[in-house]
Amino acid sequence: MTSDTLRRHRLRPAQRVVVTKTWLNTLLMAIVALLFTFPFIWMFFSALKPESEVFSPKPTFIGSEVKWSNFVDAWTLVPFGRFIFNGFFVSICGALLSVIVAVLSAYAFSRLRFKYRDRIFLLYVLTLVLPQEVLVVPLFIMMNQLGLVDTYTALIIPFAFTAFGTFLLRQFFLTIPIEFEEAALIDGASRFRTLWSVLLPQLTAPLSVLGVFSFVGYYNSYLWPLIIINSQELATVPLGLSMFTGEHGTQWSLMMAASTIAIIPSLIIVALLQRQLIKGVALGGFGGR
Repeated sequence: MTSDTLRRHRLRPAQRVVVTKTWLNTLLMAIVALLFTFPFIWMFFSALKPESEVFSPKPTFIGSEVKWSNFVDAWTLVPFGRFIFNGFFVSICGALLSVIVAVLSAYAFSRLRFKYRDRIFLLYVLTLVLPQEVLVVPLFIMMNQLGLVDTYTALIIPFAFTAFGTFLLRQFFLTIPIEFEEAALIDGASRFRTLWSVLLPQLTAPLSVLGVFSFVGYYNSYLWPLIIINSQELATVPLGLSMFTGEHGTQWSLMMAASTIAIIPSLIIVALLQRQLIKGVALGGFGGR
């Protein structure tokens, strides 16, 4: 038996261990993925059931009949198309504004030198501990005094100025060597041109992560729209879903159908930015390196 054959025989047990670990990891990830997706699968199949079978004593995926008409009824019973548009419009505008504010403030806290910079940043980050319930009353009073109640502006602006995006992007700004910026400034570029042409192209992944998080946050927001919006024309998706609950009970099959429709915009955004999201999360997990 040659030395090459002996080497291959010695490697086989190690290879079997690697293959076994790979299969176990794959199985574990599949189980976790199933646990996370099961509520959505159940929601979809519940949307196809007759109303009386949604909470049947013997739960099944398929009801006595498949009612695709539930989706049509959910779309037409309330102006759900309008709610989708409102939610998408508010979420896109809010996400863009959040990213712009976070980029400018993160650049200031990471690159500009001014007195008490780190202390001000610490105070700014501490605002993250304040729950939304504490902020809605003063925000409503402010919006009411400005005459912005029941407007798109009131839905978008108040929660665009948060410390989360600033903290996230500042950590990534600090990982970019200062020499890049100094070289651009020596060549005559302004600070804004340096930010736009030198720094931002290196932050596409964290910008995508922040944009998606902001989009989902606006899209799923319920408490603030409930307080600041009075007309049905400006209602967002969570408010629209609550309209399937009335004094005579909840129309669960229609609510499940509407919920299935409501997640489509978020799925599209995540699918389009999937590669950048994975890259951003991976970079964040290694401290931005």
